[in-house]
Formats: sequence, C-alpha cells, structure tokens
Amino acid sequence: MKKFKERLVDLWKYFTTYEKVWFFSILILAVIFAFLFPEEDVNGVNGQIIMALYLADIFLNILCELLISKQSKWNFIVSLFVEITEILICVVLSYRFATMASTLFFWIPIDIISFINWHRHPDKQEEDLTKVRKLSGWMEVLVILGIVIWTLGVGYFLTTLDFGTDLFGGNELLEVIVCYLDACVSAVGIANGVFILLRYREQWIAWYISSILEGIINVLSGQYVLLVLKVGYLTNTTYGYIKWTKYIKEHKNDKVKDNKLL
Repeated sequence: MKKFKERLVDLWKYFTTYEKVWFFSILILAVIFAFLFPEEDVNGVNGQIIMALYLADIFLNILCELLISKQSKWNFIVSLFVEITEILICVVLSYRFATMASTLFFWIPIDIISFINWHRHPDKQEEDLTKVRKLSGWMEVLVILGIVIWTLGVGYFLTTLDFGTDLFGGNELLEVIVCYLDACVSAVGIANGVFILLRYREQWIAWYISSILEGIINVLSGQYVLLVLKVGYLTNTTYGYIKWTKYIKEHKNDKVKDNKLL
C-alpha cells in the first residue's frame, strides 16, 4: 500500500503545469474576492457562513472540472460533494429552487450512474481515460427544443410561487428574471448531465451556456465571488473541449461498440 505522502506526490504529478496553475489561480482569486466583496447576512444566516459555502463550492467545482477535462471517472465522486454544497446554498438563500430540484432528483442520481457507465468504457491504452464521442445533428435539435419548452414552463411556474427571500431587496421584476434564468440553467444542466453520462463532447457546449447564465444570475444576486468560478468555467471549458476533440479525432477509427445507449 502506498503511503499518504506518495499518494499526494502521484496526485500532484497527475495534473499538468497548466492545470495546476489554472486551479490555484481560480482558488486564490476567489479568496481575494471573498475579502473584497464580503457577504451580508441573508435570511438570518451569517454572511461568513454563506461565503464559506461559496468558497467550498468553488474549490469542489474547479476540481471536478479538471477531472472531467482529463476524462476521469472520479469527477463524479467530487461532483456529489458539489451537489450537496449547492443544495445547501439554495436552502440558505431560499432561492433557485428549480436548480435545487434538478440537483437533488437528477444530478445526484446521474452522477452515480455516470460513474458506473464511465467505469465500463476505459480507454484501451490508458485506463485513467474514458472513451468519449460526439453528438449527432438530429439529437441537438431535440435537445434545444426541450430546453426552450422546459424554460418557459418551469420559469412561469416559479414566478407563481412566493419564496420569501430578501436576497433581491423586494425587487419583483428581478425575482421573475432570475426565475426564468434559473429554469433555463436547470434545463441546460439536465442536457449537460445526459451528455456527460453518454460521454458526448457537446457537454462542454452546455457548460458554456450554463456558465454564462449562471454568471448573469450571480451579478443580479450580488454574488460577485462566484463570478471567479464562472471565469474558471469558461477557460477550462475551452481547454476540455479541445482535449476531448483531439481524443475523438485520434480515435475515430477505433472499432468500439459505442453506439449503445450507455
């Protein structure tokens, strides 16, 4: 059995110089923003507790993002802790219940199923890698249609509810806008989860959309420290898309049975 120190050394070597610089840059920026833009008390919860949840969310998310870009199945284990943290944030702030519901009833189960599925499709040459592929055109059309219908339906439903949060200072228009944005993020997130489960490269495109919409919500909600995470998303999403595309091109002639559902 390897000693703990040896495991840490192996983990350090597992990531490239770029990946380590990206990870610690986002983490340090997040801490700086935490001091520059401290959170106020919301719904009777101490602002320092809220900020601690934000920082935990950032740390876990960027680690998960790196593991996904490296086609590692272990990203789903880290993702489970991400889901728990983000559910706590939604409960504490009494907002974004569409995202919370999709996290609780979709993302947590999909993470577990995805871990099992990715474990079944290792790369032949490198077991640490999982085989990935790209999406067909007609499926993209169906996904976009589903996102539009979900956004309008769930967004309208959320506007009929009274969550009683003081996050927006009583600005009803702002609450309505966030409700529809939240519904759209949850829809894109579900599409993203399916893409990840099936190992489709297009999950990175879904990440782009989610990151931009999440960033808008963060600005409207005054959550400036979380904008650091969105910047990290956009940069690493580009990195991950390039890596997955390169892998797909290099393995396009592989005779693998990847036309199954999972």
